[in-house]
Amino acid sequence: MAESADARRAQWILIEPPRGFAPVRLGELWAYRELLGFIAWRDVAVRYKQSALGILWALLTPLVTVAIFTLIFGRVAQIPSDGVPYAVFCYAGLLPWLFFSQSVQRATVSMVAERNLLTKVYFPRLIVPISATLAPLVDFAIASSILAALMVWYRVVPSAHALYLVPLCIAWAWLVAVGVGALLAAANVYYRDVGQVIPFLLQVWMYASPVVYPTSLLPSGLRWLHALNPLVGIIDTLRFALFTRGPAPGAALFVSLSVSAALVAIGLACFARMERSFADVV
Repeated sequence: MAESADARRAQWILIEPPRGFAPVRLGELWAYRELLGFIAWRDVAVRYKQSALGILWALLTPLVTVAIFTLIFGRVAQIPSDGVPYAVFCYAGLLPWLFFSQSVQRATVSMVAERNLLTKVYFPRLIVPISATLAPLVDFAIASSILAALMVWYRVVPSAHALYLVPLCIAWAWLVAVGVGALLAAANVYYRDVGQVIPFLLQVWMYASPVVYPTSLLPSGLRWLHALNPLVGIIDTLRFALFTRGPAPGAALFVSLSVSAALVAIGLACFARMERSFADVV
């Protein structure tokens, strides 16, 4: 007996792009969590495969950078460091910045790099930029050992606030990287110039962040404007958690938090809005 038309249709799953505003489907992301972990682990493996120095690259980049910054800004320019040895002070700001910078750069080009996967199988597209931001967490964890060694060498004892503020700062930096990375990844699908200009913009963004200088060096009237940069709140809070020296994060912290929340919301909303035509354009 021939199957009815309804029975034949029941064997198919029709996937259509959402219309209008498309919210982030967290349940769907969770259902594809194994794919997310696989792509992130693949990126880590590819990064260190057939590398002579292996994980030492995760140590050399921040170590050489902080050595140059300490020489130029700490010794020559003699920029103050809120009573903390400049090498430790600078490295505490450089560590979250490198994680954020690497995450955003990888997320920006991730959709184009995965074009073959995007055009062949369905999965939540947001997995691609998110997985690109997870791989730098490995570098961050490895590079954190240098910060611990510097603090031991200079006899800097972390505060009790570090137990909960440091994980919160890492999560904060990751969420901002996901929001910014998702927005830029979507834009890079349509305009490939985005991937070319991002390294330059990130370089400018670094000097707009308190990596090599303390926020206390700025006039009080400019600190509110400076706090519009979400990395300001992240770095200042991390330093306060580690050193408890310098000014405690005050009302400007809520400015950075608000801007961070807005960037994450805008980035995810724009990505969800644009993802319906990724497979056709990429």
